[in-house]
Amino acid sequence: MVQITLPDGSQRDFASSVTVAEVAASIGAGLAKAALAGKVDGKVVDTSFVIDKASTVAIVTPKDADGLEVIRHSTAHLLAYAVKQLFPKAQVTIGPVIENGFFYDFSFERPFTMDDLVAIEKRMTELAAKDEPVVRRVLPRDEAVAYFKGMGEHYKAEIIGSIPAGEDVSLYREGSFEDLCRGPHVPSTGKLKHFKLMKVAGAYWRGDHRNEMLQRIYGTAWATKEELAQHLKMLEEAEKRDHRKLGRELDLFHIDDYSPGTVFWHPKGWTLWQQVEQYMRQVYQDNGYQEVKGPQILDKGLWEKTGHWDKYRENMFTTESEKRDYALKPMNCPGHILIFKQGIKSYRDLPLRYGEFGQCHRNEPTGGLHGIMRVRAFTQDDGHIFCTEAQIQSEVVAFTTLLQKVYRDFGFTKIIYKLSTRPEKRIGTDESWDYAEAALAEGLRASGCDFEILPGEGAFYGPKIEYTLKDAIGRPWQCGTIQVDPNLPGRLDAEFVGEDGARHRPIMLHRAIVGSLERFIGILIEETAGALPTWLAPVQVKVLNITDAQAEYAKNVVKTLQNQGFRVESDLRNEKITYKIREHSMQKVPYLVVIGDKEMAAGAVAVRARGGQDLGVMTLDAFCQTLSADVARKSNPQSTGE
Repeated sequence: MVQITLPDGSQRDFASSVTVAEVAASIGAGLAKAALAGKVDGKVVDTSFVIDKASTVAIVTPKDADGLEVIRHSTAHLLAYAVKQLFPKAQVTIGPVIENGFFYDFSFERPFTMDDLVAIEKRMTELAAKDEPVVRRVLPRDEAVAYFKGMGEHYKAEIIGSIPAGEDVSLYREGSFEDLCRGPHVPSTGKLKHFKLMKVAGAYWRGDHRNEMLQRIYGTAWATKEELAQHLKMLEEAEKRDHRKLGRELDLFHIDDYSPGTVFWHPKGWTLWQQVEQYMRQVYQDNGYQEVKGPQILDKGLWEKTGHWDKYRENMFTTESEKRDYALKPMNCPGHILIFKQGIKSYRDLPLRYGEFGQCHRNEPTGGLHGIMRVRAFTQDDGHIFCTEAQIQSEVVAFTTLLQKVYRDFGFTKIIYKLSTRPEKRIGTDESWDYAEAALAEGLRASGCDFEILPGEGAFYGPKIEYTLKDAIGRPWQCGTIQVDPNLPGRLDAEFVGEDGARHRPIMLHRAIVGSLERFIGILIEETAGALPTWLAPVQVKVLNITDAQAEYAKNVVKTLQNQGFRVESDLRNEKITYKIREHSMQKVPYLVVIGDKEMAAGAVAVRARGGQDLGVMTLDAFCQTLSADVARKSNPQSTGE
């Protein structure tokens, strides 16, 4: 007798072992038809999985997050199946699920083209329509290696060969195609209906630039036709907002092959950068942070003490001088501890908050670089709070409140909160983890935040909260974080004198609000489609004359506005005013001031707001008040469509 407990608490008894599919059928024909997989005692399995003992069972359908994962995983295999049918000489390597879709890497004698992708997608649709069953089998490792070598799939054989000897591996077959995979998969290819291939890119075998360059085909897959259409529409909108495209069009920055992964900021882009940095500097000053600055290059011995050398060596830029090894810092925290250690610290000094606009360098692989969103040299609004255990919760509340205000000022109101708890491999006592996790959770509750718990996703040294923005088209961006670290201060012998006169280790809270300034500016550009709010816009006002007769008056208007602290430029070219208005509208300048004979005679200006809104003729003082109010408001109520 096998007893099955369902999610609603009801139970079903079966005379003998039973498959997930049979459990679904016992509940109802509709559920059996919709079933993609099962969740047995918390583990997602195939519908063919045999249950031979009392278990809790949930049926996974396309409506579930696990179901979408199974669809995408299975669609990656369908992609490989289609490629092998159309291009038999192609070798398959790996094909994982990624955010919103999947990819599969192939070794092939020539580059795949977009026409190839159209043909592959067509063949995938044909194979899915055949509704072939997906069947799992298990082979010993060595037998599986021989099997794939016999098919000429040398990459797959190499993957299996890296599995420990004596272990079994699972394979999944659909029609004539069989692939190595842990699963689970959909019961048949007919479950895969809503997918699209997106692009092809290069990727090194096993992510190592010393290996062969493979071809990576990306795709997306969804549970419904509507979800697929919505995603494709979002991608179309995202392409219009691409910060790399807008960075060129608005003359903000460029990336150069002479220094891959680093940013060349143009005057307008650097003006934008300065607005973000100076705003965050004021945030430091207003909220009890002391700004510090650490060196870029630190001795290898420090990174060995902190543990970074063992964990991040491959991502660190190194150098040597006078027979000493150094590394460019990939993060700022060790430097802040060295500053904390200078002089005796008392419990009365805590919490002690350091902030730094610290430039960091990480040797990211070329294939992973993406405009200014992912670079090798970046600057963080990095902060570290030294405190006691008892102060963690209050610091989390204060930080969360501050972060919400900052995001709101930048125009972001939708925030997702996630609490990552202890991983299996960790340091510290269970008691310290209990306290730290509870303090973070209570800090979020006290801030009125609903949050998701991510079990086992914390750092090895402590739990953390992640703060994720949602932008105007629904994309998530994880920017802020606060992490509890009782470990690193001890590694570098940081201490404070407690109320009892004894020496104690401080707790270190790693925290960032915007994170990488480069990445955050890229997010801002895409969020606003380049139409930055007036307080951030590199040029806030453009003054345009209609004829040369108003040139001197226009210059005086520019000077008056500049003296008021506004970022103003003029366009006094002998061009038609309609041409100049169009050009600067395309540059997404918040305000265009037009001056003709009437405005000059009245000592006034005609004002157009971004989006084509005519604000009419007003005195210069009135316009200054309008401009000041807009800057102070910080949000961006104006249209981003022009």
